[in-house]
Amino acid sequence: MDHAAARALLNWQIELGATEAIGDAPVDRRDLPKVPERKRAAADASAAPPPEAADPVAIARAMAEGAASLEALEAVLGTYEHCDLRRGARNLVFADGTSGARVMIIGEAPGRDEDLQGRPFVGRAGQLLDLMLGAIGLSRAEADPNRAVYITNILPWRPPQNRDPEPQEIAMMLPFVERHIALAAPDLIVPMGNISCQALLGRKGITRLRGQWTEAAGLPALPMFHPAYLLRNAAKKREAWHDLLELQARLREGT
Repeated sequence: MDHAAARALLNWQIELGATEAIGDAPVDRRDLPKVPERKRAAADASAAPPPEAADPVAIARAMAEGAASLEALEAVLGTYEHCDLRRGARNLVFADGTSGARVMIIGEAPGRDEDLQGRPFVGRAGQLLDLMLGAIGLSRAEADPNRAVYITNILPWRPPQNRDPEPQEIAMMLPFVERHIALAAPDLIVPMGNISCQALLGRKGITRLRGQWTEAAGLPALPMFHPAYLLRNAAKKREAWHDLLELQARLREGT
């Protein structure tokens, strides 16, 4: 197989959703080398007790609290070693838009397009989000904080096959998200989707939560449908439009 054919095959596999490379032949990891019983017993007797496992959430909290700027937070997040998602991701997806914007949108996790580009909400769901925001005069490309938005996710790395984040992954990333909110200093938050509500509000059930003002991280919060959900359920766009008008009205009130 020549170089062009191999590259074409690899690109085809990536399009199918492949995220990891494996060997050509299976490895039986249960086939361990035989150890004589006496040597095994001696080794077991002399083995020191295992050290206590580090608390990944406590480590995340300490690292996040030490970040004095958004740039520093992105840097320390990139060095966090305790979340296995980073090993299968191509890029850390930190944020997009204008820091200091009045509105901070917090999605769930990067998808394939976001993982490739290193920016949140750039696929089909992101295109729909831009249209939704534009309908009420907001844009991630706007520099004016009154018309700008700042966008991030609960998870900065793409889960394999776009699966839902696991509870321990959310717990590890939450200190970074909370610090992210503090440094971005928005007036209000829009958690988009079930995962964001679970992380920030401690509740799930976006169909019940959406459109109802609540509080997250000490700020007013308006849960909304994730654009990816709207792409699958077009009938829900009417409710999403209602929520956008609620957001617009709150911004006009200045609170």
